Order: sequence, then C-alpha cells, then structure tokens
Amino acid sequence: MGGGPLTVGETTQTQTQNAFQRHFEDGEILFDEGDEGIELYVIQSGRVEISRSGLDGPRVVAQLNPGEFFGEMSAVLGETRTARAVAVGPTDVIELDGETLEAMCVGRPEIAIRMIQRLALRLISAERKLAALGLDELIAPLARYLSRQAAKGTSDELRLRTSLKDLAAGSGLSMQETHRALHHLMDEKLLRLVEDELIAPDPAALSTAMNRFAQAS
Repeated sequence: MGGGPLTVGETTQTQTQNAFQRHFEDGEILFDEGDEGIELYVIQSGRVEISRSGLDGPRVVAQLNPGEFFGEMSAVLGETRTARAVAVGPTDVIELDGETLEAMCVGRPEIAIRMIQRLALRLISAERKLAALGLDELIAPLARYLSRQAAKGTSDELRLRTSLKDLAAGSGLSMQETHRALHHLMDEKLLRLVEDELIAPDPAALSTAMNRFAQAS
C-alpha cells in the first residue's frame, strides 16, 4: 500500500458525506486552541492552515491539502485542541467523530493502515525538524516563559506545578520541542523536577541563561 491521500471508499464515503460533510469559507475557523472536540477532519477540497499561539503571536506549523487529515488527537484521545485550524479558501472536509472513525477502521483496515502511515511520516518530519533546529532557538522561549513565572512569585526560587502541555503553550513551542529544551535546562542544573513540581532554585541564573540563549539564537 502506498502513502497516498486518505480516502474512505465509495460506500463508506457516501454514508459519511451525507452526515458529516462540512463547508468552510476562506478564513473561517474550524476549531481553536483549547476547544473541546472529538472529531477528526479529512480535507476533500481547499486547504487548512494549522497554527499555535506563541510569544510573538500565532505561528503556522502546517499547511494541509486535500486527502490529509487533522484533529486526530482529540478524536482518538479526547484531548482539547492544541492548535487553531483555519480554512484557506473555500474548503470542504469530512468530519468524523471517534466512534465513527473506529467503526470505519474496523470495517476497512486499509483506512487504519493509511492513518498509521501518515502519522509515522509526521513523526519522522517532526524529528528531522528538531534535529535541524538549534537548541538555542528552543531554550530561549522556554527560559523566557519560566522567568516570567518566577517574576510573579515572592519566593527566592521558582516552584511551578505545571505540565508539558502548559509549558509548550506558554513558550509557544511544540511539546516535542519543549521536552527537548526542558531536559537541557535540567542537565544544566537550572531546573529540577520533584514529583509534579518544576523547581528553578536560582531564577537569576535562569534569567541569565535566557539572555545567553536569546543572543545565540
């Protein structure tokens, strides 16, 4: 099997199109960061731009074309949306909830296989981008975010109960990028993790590191 566009087969396609086909005009938001949702979308025509908010405003992370899908994390895991999806030009999509998607994958295993292939390709692409991206460009936004949190406190050290998802949102990075930057700061002894609490024993040193990495990037 090749890695072509994700399709659903003629019989299944007719059934799902009647119930789940949706149309969006140029600039219309399909969903936004933080939205609840259990749907996956397959693009039939038009394009969809995926972006995440960052310190300097929205950052485009993907431009998707017909045959490509998005929103799978919410459909499969029930998580809130971690990005904004916006139609680029008139766009038609098929909207599938998790239950319908599961039934389709059971009934037509080739659909599941194509989804796995696509997700694997996305993972490989993300890993290549991370390999090409310097650590300086990742650490500066995270250190900047943590320094801002430290400035809000009254203690000599930063103690922050948070999650990788929240750190990524606050620093404008992906969770993979945040994970990489976080581990580097921990290796540098600027941060440590105690149970579910992130601790910066010396916020001034963290601020100095932020400035150093920002100048390097």
